[in-house]
Amino acid sequence: MRRYCLDYNPILEYFDRIEKGEIKVSNKIYRWYKYLAWHIKNPDEYHYSAKRANHVLEFAENYCKLSKHKKGTTNDVRLELWEQAHLAAVFGFIDDNGNRQCRESIFIVGKKNGKSLLASIVGLYLLIADGEPGAEIYAVATKREQANIIWEEAKRMVLKSAALRKRIKPLVSKLSSEEFNNGVYRPLASDKDSLDGLNVHGCMMDEIHQWKNGKALYDIMADGVTARDQPLIYITSTAGTIREDIYDQKYDEAERVINGLFDDNGYKDPHLFPFIYELDSRKEWVREDCWIKANPGLGTIKNKDTLRDKVRKAQENPLLVKNLVCKEFNIRETSSESWLNFEDIDNHATFDIAELKPRYGIGGNDLSSTNDLTNATMLFMVPGDDNIYVEQMYWIPEDLVEQRVKEDKIPYDLWIEQGWMRTCPGNKIHYKYVVEWFKEMQLEKDIYLFKDGYDAWSATYFVEEMNDTFGRSVMEPVAQGKKTLSSPMKSLGADLKAKRIIYNNNPVLKWCICNTSVDIDKNNNIQPCKGTSPTRRIDGLAGLLDAYVMLENHLEEYLSLI
Repeated sequence: MRRYCLDYNPILEYFDRIEKGEIKVSNKIYRWYKYLAWHIKNPDEYHYSAKRANHVLEFAENYCKLSKHKKGTTNDVRLELWEQAHLAAVFGFIDDNGNRQCRESIFIVGKKNGKSLLASIVGLYLLIADGEPGAEIYAVATKREQANIIWEEAKRMVLKSAALRKRIKPLVSKLSSEEFNNGVYRPLASDKDSLDGLNVHGCMMDEIHQWKNGKALYDIMADGVTARDQPLIYITSTAGTIREDIYDQKYDEAERVINGLFDDNGYKDPHLFPFIYELDSRKEWVREDCWIKANPGLGTIKNKDTLRDKVRKAQENPLLVKNLVCKEFNIRETSSESWLNFEDIDNHATFDIAELKPRYGIGGNDLSSTNDLTNATMLFMVPGDDNIYVEQMYWIPEDLVEQRVKEDKIPYDLWIEQGWMRTCPGNKIHYKYVVEWFKEMQLEKDIYLFKDGYDAWSATYFVEEMNDTFGRSVMEPVAQGKKTLSSPMKSLGADLKAKRIIYNNNPVLKWCICNTSVDIDKNNNIQPCKGTSPTRRIDGLAGLLDAYVMLENHLEEYLSLI
């Protein structure tokens, strides 16, 4: 029997080897394991239990069997370090009552890296080894054939293991542990089965990138876990080509969790554990040393020669590239590319307007009516200082806040409470509040509006009210296209990377910039776009960019004023 001592910690060992450069991982994996290593040494209401982590590792390696293995080799499961670290993270953090911290795991990895093995181990562990009486485990998908895939892999594992068969009966449509703990593991599909009355302890969601209209199914299963003390939704997938559905939503949520680490104002969900193995840039698909970022099992679980051959063929035939980078390297295929990475955007520097005493500011706006946010931006500079300071306000219709927080999983309510955002009565944005904010900046903070850039399609009455309030020389339209925006956007990106843009660590602006992709033409001209997810907002970046256009267009005159 394989046993692990209590001083063994695969998370710390894995991160140590990452830190030393012995293992190359994606930026998101690096930041996540950096946090986990810190969390182990700095427990809060949850602490790391080596006993609980080792329990799942020993279950996997002593009782689970490979359903497929090479002739002449053992079918015993022997976990690699990254797999041990993954399982230890999911199962090892508990509260003082012994309940698991992780309630949802999002595991994105290139195909053929053994995610079905890990999902089978997790599902069977939840069924009989998690100490849960009457455990109900479901492998779910929108289609029955899809739901069966991960469940049948678990069934094959049971059939290969005499130890598991003592506890689990593999039947035609379920795995039953009723005689042991009254548990059951079933495949479940929204196109065939009733989804009512479930009391879910474990929910296995495989290849969610294939799910069409998958949010409804996800929501039903998430509601089904509420009666359990330590349920687990375990999501595994590669990237895919179906946009604006559950994959994009969960990926974006996982990304927000990672971006919020070590940031007091960042997005927090202590129960969601994201593991995103991907290339950091689409360009890395031709670099063999980077392939392991999306394929942690490369060379052991996944055949490196086979992948090398696929890459060679794609280099010879561009039509193969889209599928390759998506399935092998987890690059979501869209018509746009990400603008900046998180390290470029992240800036914790703050300022106090009362201390800086700016006299003139430059405004920018991004107006909306219902679904999007409305943004007002004022940037300013002060003598003897090369930095550009940014003050912003956002508005959202009051009637939509609760719905948006629940459906989009964006902390609008927290941002409102913290003062980064305000509400407008009803279900639409009233632009008079934007005008009043600029007046507030002048009357309360003594910053006079020198210029204000606005989308040429903005509401006429908003422009007229701004003209009446601040003078007709202030308002200038900004055409929203590559011809106008490309050069300023590139300059703004360079200034953000250089940490020259000081935005008071505004979490809403940071989120908007993180959401921003670029639409690039053949001449390498760019303009911002928000990609494909319906929950992504770039309004803060749009308002900032309009203000930045004004700054570039009137820089000499502005500097003479301050």
